Amino acid sequence: PREAALRHCLQIGVAALKAKRPPLDVVELVVRELENEPHFNAGRGSVLTSKGTVEMEACIMDGNTKRCGAVSGLTTVVNAISLARLVMEKTSHIYLAFDGAEAFAREQGVETLDPSHFITPENIERLKQAIEANRVQVCCYFFVLLNFFWSLLL
Repeated sequence: PREAALRHCLQIGVAALKAKRPPLDVVELVVRELENEPHFNAGRGSVLTSKGTVEMEACIMDGNTKRCGAVSGLTTVVNAISLARLVMEKTSHIYLAFDGAEAFAREQGVETLDPSHFITPENIERLKQAIEANRVQVCCYFFVLLNFFWSLLL
């Protein structure tokens, strides 16, 4: 399922680039797909905290303007990447976290869901294995996105 989801994201990204969509739109579009796909550790399917909860984060940067936006500690926002973009485009801040980020999401009308939406049997199992092995889970989809764009260049 992960490979099929990556191929789907690749197809969406390539189609958007061919349609001459702005690069920032393409990045947001593809990351939103990853966040909505439970087989990746972003959005739905995120790595769980040691308490079994989700705290999501995202960041985005416009290479032309050097402006950026970042959010963290999200528990209800469906697409953290879109909220990060709103931080970049609609505030004087570059970073919002936890309650402040959640409040900003509500002010902006960003889609939110109950925190239980983001928890899947797979991420519960990953947490269980991490606790049993006494190790930390790695939680970053940056590498997935980096590989996606690298494949576009090849």
